[in-house]
Amino acid sequence: MTESHSSTALDSEKGSQTQQTVVHHDKQISVPDKEAYEGFDVYGNEKDAQIQYRTMVWWKAAALMLAETISLGILSIPSAFASLGIVAGCILVIGLGVVATATGYMIGLFKLRYPHVHNMADAGEILAGPIGREVLGAAQVIFLIFICGSHVLTGLIAFDTITAGVSCSVLWGGITAIVCLVLTVPRTLNGISYLSIASFISIIAAILITMIGVGVMGHHGGVTAHSNLTFARGFLAVTDIIFAYAGHVGFFTFIAEMRVPEDFSKALWFLQIADTTLYLIVGLVVYAYAGATTVSPALGNTGTILRRISYGIALPTIVIAGVINGHVCAKLIFIRIFRRNGVHSKHMTSHSFIGWATWVGICFVIWALAFVIAEVIPFFNDLLGVISSIFASWFTYGISGIFWFHLTPRSERWTTRWQKFKTVFWAFIIIMGAFIMVAGLYASINSIVEGYRAGSFSGPFTCDNMALT
Repeated sequence: MTESHSSTALDSEKGSQTQQTVVHHDKQISVPDKEAYEGFDVYGNEKDAQIQYRTMVWWKAAALMLAETISLGILSIPSAFASLGIVAGCILVIGLGVVATATGYMIGLFKLRYPHVHNMADAGEILAGPIGREVLGAAQVIFLIFICGSHVLTGLIAFDTITAGVSCSVLWGGITAIVCLVLTVPRTLNGISYLSIASFISIIAAILITMIGVGVMGHHGGVTAHSNLTFARGFLAVTDIIFAYAGHVGFFTFIAEMRVPEDFSKALWFLQIADTTLYLIVGLVVYAYAGATTVSPALGNTGTILRRISYGIALPTIVIAGVINGHVCAKLIFIRIFRRNGVHSKHMTSHSFIGWATWVGICFVIWALAFVIAEVIPFFNDLLGVISSIFASWFTYGISGIFWFHLTPRSERWTTRWQKFKTVFWAFIIIMGAFIMVAGLYASINSIVEGYRAGSFSGPFTCDNMALT
């Protein structure tokens, strides 16, 4: 297979199979059974469907991607600059941004070649059969639930900071989870895309207040061009930048609900230019003023009053970005239940009681698990680092290299100088994903061990004030 934008490319070898008629972009085409499943859109013909999924234009997809990616990622960038130094920080933000653009583009190509792909589980089935489907599907669900848990935890920290800890933090965690659950209920991403605009405005306003606040406070501590750290501590800071680009886990689902999937590249370029620029500006400005005293999340670098204001303004992005991840996770499970070998149940595209009850039930389970995980595990942030190292290293980086090798026949990999370059580049991406996984695991586990030694972990379901002071 080649890197083709054609979503109807079919092997002629299986022409002896039984033919059937399927609908693709409202046209009836006769294809073999297996290819009908692998060659045509995940949602089929939505002309008479009560619930239509493929309704997003490219800028709405870009807004979703932006809200999902920069929401919490941007808040850890200044502290990464403080740990790594300004030179390494800038190089990593730009370099990893370029790589994330290339890997995102490859995900788009893979989706165009296999329009039935809706999530990483579907991609896994193409790469490695039923085992690949189960492994990547389970990995995506676990990763997304832990991301939802991180939003629950960040929400309760925000509420505690705003209210100065006047109530039990478990209550704030529950409120955050309930709000996220309610906002996840809309069945289509198009319905959530408008919320993502509010999310983007929210985080930009909060960051602007923080940058103005640190500017008014003046310079604190020196700014260094480089830093001397142990490998574990240094790579832990690097992972903050690596995972600030880790929105790729939802890309297949976003493309699946675009009106014109070929427009995904527009949304991707918008995302990568915007987030790379914002990461650089925020990292440089906050670190330049806060210096060695820079803390994470970045909103904590101002005085008490501005910190509370910033967190209040940032609440929409904390919640909505979590909602987007929760929706992607719920949609994966929902599609798995109501789609069998390309045949859709009526409950997937109609306002049936079973369809809605199943959808709401899935959303409830996801946010209940996110709440429990965030409250029970005392070293949640470090555990999230472990989970991200295992899964995001592949979803954002390594697996795109595997996609390229799958799409490019061996006979074409070394034919020209440009093809040789691409072969080496995508092999490097696979190795890079493996390295991030191993090094990230080492750094995160080391941080957990040090946390236990220092006694810095709180107990489960604690009412302790989690506010940043």
